[in-house]
Amino acid sequence: MTTAIPRSMLPIGEIASRAGLSVPTVRYYESRNLITSERTAGNKRLFRRYTLRRLAVIAAGQRVGLTLAEIAEALAELPPDRAPTQDDWHQLSTHWAQMVARRIRQLEKLQGSLDDCIGCGCLSLKKCHLFNPQDEAASEGPGSRWIRKSMEYDEE
Repeated sequence: MTTAIPRSMLPIGEIASRAGLSVPTVRYYESRNLITSERTAGNKRLFRRYTLRRLAVIAAGQRVGLTLAEIAEALAELPPDRAPTQDDWHQLSTHWAQMVARRIRQLEKLQGSLDDCIGCGCLSLKKCHLFNPQDEAASEGPGSRWIRKSMEYDEE
């Protein structure tokens, strides 16, 4: 005899299917605290229907290039016991749009600096703004020493 699942709950396979995800991906998102489930007496995961909205927010964040950590930060600002509202989405998307705009500026600067790169691989030239801003690695000797993540030094 099986216990009926309340209409407000979805088993993991159904939530994964409806969200266009694999079951392991749903489990992973849960392990990262992006979504939560409840357990049956048989230890099966059940998700509230509003989890579909949270999964849609995660997908939107990934589509614009955000990391799961950045998405988790945003989701932490939302009440965990309901679907995100239109106002919630507006707040998230406004913040995300600013992040995307900043990344676009960084990529444009990177694109512009490619013409100045001589491609020698030394990465210690004072002019190399790609991996060695202000020639910081020169004191460590010739050749490639370290790579700076993106162009954070050039943010405004």
